[in-house]
Amino acid sequence: MADDVLFEFLHMEIVGHVYKEQATREDIDKERVTCVSTLEAMGFRVGQGLIERFTKDCPSFKDDLDIMKFVCKDFWSTIFKKQIDNLRTNHQGTFVLQDNTFALLTQFSIGKQYLEDAPKYLAFSCGMIRGALSNLGLEGVVTAEVSVMPSCKFQVVIQKT
Repeated sequence: MADDVLFEFLHMEIVGHVYKEQATREDIDKERVTCVSTLEAMGFRVGQGLIERFTKDCPSFKDDLDIMKFVCKDFWSTIFKKQIDNLRTNHQGTFVLQDNTFALLTQFSIGKQYLEDAPKYLAFSCGMIRGALSNLGLEGVVTAEVSVMPSCKFQVVIQKT
C-alpha cells in the first residue's frame, strides 16, 4: 500500500518538474509537446526495464494477442495492483486497453473537472506500455484518451514489419 502512494507521488512530482522546467519557454504548444515527449521517453525506458525483469522466467509468447494479454494482466497488475478492466482488438494490430479507475488519475478528480490536465499524467504510462511492447518485439504507437476521470483508454497500434 505504501509503495503505491510513493509511486503516485513520485509520478506527480516528475510531471510537475518536467512542466516547471519548460515553463520559461514562450511557445506553449511546443512546450506541451516537449514535456509529453520527455515523460513518454522516461516511461519507455522504465517499461523496457520492468518487462525484462517480469518476463525473464516466462515462456515465449505465441502472438501479439498473447503479449497484450500478458501486459494487461501481469504487467499492469504488478505496477498498478489491478488488471486492465477491458481489452479489445480488431485482430489487425489495434488494441484498446481500458482502465476504469486508473491509479494515476484517481487522486485528482472524478468527473470532468481536470480533464484538460489528464494527458500530461498519461504520457509516462503510454511510454511504459510502448517500452514493454518494444522489449517483447512489438513496435507500435500508444495513445491515451480520457473522457471521464479517472477512466482512461490506451490505444495501441502495432506496426507490422
